[in-house]
Amino acid sequence: MTERTFRVTVRGSFDALSTEQRAELAAQADQHSMLFATFTTEGNLSYELAPRDVFSFRYLETGEADEDILPAGARAEAAAATWLTERGYGYKNLRSQAEDMSKAALSKRQRKAQAQG
Repeated sequence: MTERTFRVTVRGSFDALSTEQRAELAAQADQHSMLFATFTTEGNLSYELAPRDVFSFRYLETGEADEDILPAGARAEAAAATWLTERGYGYKNLRSQAEDMSKAALSKRQRKAQAQG
């Protein structure tokens, strides 16, 4: 079997942040802009504190079969929860969405390159 890459996005909301936590997150906001979010194996956090306290983590996971996508989503959710808990950030409504990149539609440029090579 070949290894597949899964892109997993874990979304949620911060909950009951203290004034200090909110200030800490605001000070680091430029490093966690949603405009620069990428998928990484260790997870990439992005958030917006205004108008809502929402965040997302983007993870790259791997598997070998279709049924590996659900455990990949569960691992990503657990990793996000651990990261938030270790830093004392409250959160709610944690949910994930995973995409198998081997099944993703190719762009026009990718189809053209595939046809040429």
